[in-house]
Amino acid sequence: MANRVLRGHLVIWMSFLCALILQTIPWPGSLELLRPSWVLLIACYWVLALPHRVNVGTALVLGLLWDLILGSTLGIRGMMMSIVVYIVAMNFLILRNMALWQQAMVIGLLTVLLDLLILAGEFLVRSVEFNPLSLWGGVISCVLWPWLFLLLRRVRRYWNIR
Repeated sequence: MANRVLRGHLVIWMSFLCALILQTIPWPGSLELLRPSWVLLIACYWVLALPHRVNVGTALVLGLLWDLILGSTLGIRGMMMSIVVYIVAMNFLILRNMALWQQAMVIGLLTVLLDLLILAGEFLVRSVEFNPLSLWGGVISCVLWPWLFLLLRRVRRYWNIR
């Protein structure tokens, strides 16, 4: 029993590590604005699938790690990830029962919300400019959600994570 629980935690945190790596891999100049929010996508999946294991505290830790990796203002992404994951956690039963395309639309909106919250938090600390093209990351996240959802569900079932 303990081995299965440990294996489940390891698989979940390895998926978060992959998300952080994907989030920080450099993209070509103009394509940087199309980057999906991998960390949010994977955190949302685990909150929907296992809300008793992955929650707002996990999102805070992920956001802090994301801030450390990017070298940005410490705590901005952690706080904003916590807010967005809280919205997902409070409505996880509703989101679970939506069709996959409806979930994708909600996830796309949540990605845009996260980007805007991070922009607002950074604006309070230092001077930043808003680029409307950065909202395309929400569209890309919306398109990626069904495939990522099905992939992570297969991983969860293969490793028997409960």
